[in-house]
Amino acid sequence: MKRFALNTFPLDGKNVFLRVDFNVPLRAGDVASDRKIRAALPTIEYLLQKKCTIILATHLGRPEGKVVESLRVAPLVKALRQLLPKVPIIAFPDCIGKEVRQTIAAGSNGKIYFLENLRFYREEEENDLAFAHALAEFADFFVNEAFGVHSRDASVDAITRFLPAAGGFLLEREIFELSKALHPQRPAVWLIGGAKLDKIGLITQALKKADRLLIGGALAFSFLRAKGFAVGHSKTDSDSIMTARKILKTRHAGKIVLPLDFIAADAFSSQAKTSIVSAADIPAGKICLDLGPQTIELFKRHLRQARTIVWNGPLGYFEWARFAVATRTIARFIGTLTATSICGGGETAEAIERYHLLDKITHVSTGGGAALSFLAGEKIPALTALEKNYVRFRKKIKS
Repeated sequence: MKRFALNTFPLDGKNVFLRVDFNVPLRAGDVASDRKIRAALPTIEYLLQKKCTIILATHLGRPEGKVVESLRVAPLVKALRQLLPKVPIIAFPDCIGKEVRQTIAAGSNGKIYFLENLRFYREEEENDLAFAHALAEFADFFVNEAFGVHSRDASVDAITRFLPAAGGFLLEREIFELSKALHPQRPAVWLIGGAKLDKIGLITQALKKADRLLIGGALAFSFLRAKGFAVGHSKTDSDSIMTARKILKTRHAGKIVLPLDFIAADAFSSQAKTSIVSAADIPAGKICLDLGPQTIELFKRHLRQARTIVWNGPLGYFEWARFAVATRTIARFIGTLTATSICGGGETAEAIERYHLLDKITHVSTGGGAALSFLAGEKIPALTALEKNYVRFRKKIKS
């Protein structure tokens, strides 16, 4: 389906409601990583070149409809001012209301008006039409740059009922790059890890699109249990084991590559004594927290043959350096390859940024859960809203 492209909009001198995803980690009241903020700069700068007034809005954390002082957007405003030192940026203590509306109406073009955390209002996550209308009153056009918002929030869904809407440059790039995973150059190798055991949609899609599916992280233990192996105290649960058992019975199960060995610890501790154990012989009292050296070499052999690599989820408990070896080694190895490499998921992006590999990977999604939903072939509410908006407003906008 079609949607408006940002560069086809008659935006000169207009008020633009720009929904971004600046839901970034904070540390001691400051932005710990400004990657998401920097990713939105091309769209912001384009709108400023068009002499637009930008009404910028984001969510931050999970305040659940209440004002939470530690989740105010002040650190985000500070970070954006550092990136755009010559641009007037006016911050509001609220995201709707008469004062906000009057200040924007009285202002001049070329400014950014930064609204307070949208999720201080429960109506945001309830996709409330009245709340969306209150936001839409500020602007002539809506631009969605928040690919990472994969729920039906008012500021990405309901707002498209009231304003002509387009995707920002980052959102369009996310779609373009992630689509390469769904229509890959072959051989295609998917690498799925992480601690979450609820990735059935992603695994199902991977088995359709990939020539090989490498399984790491806690997911591996569900598959090993499904094959009848003991996994000691390693993380798993009955539902995921049942799911793995069903997957192993499908006609694509031969694509799955499971670990050969692990780094096992005597306890869940960064200081615990460790040893290398075979995947087929994990001692009862051990907990496996990283992939072993044989598995790292096995995964490298498969990745080396790939023309498209899709990676989601760290391969061990990478929060502790002792158990980050597989994640770090495989990340650096992928960075040396000529294959198209696509990485999605918040922890995967965190790992790649931690190891200074952002410029070595073809695309590191800002989308987190939205990227996983897209890769799993699921509908993204924000994209559906943009497509419906095109049908609603196409006769009013000259493309």
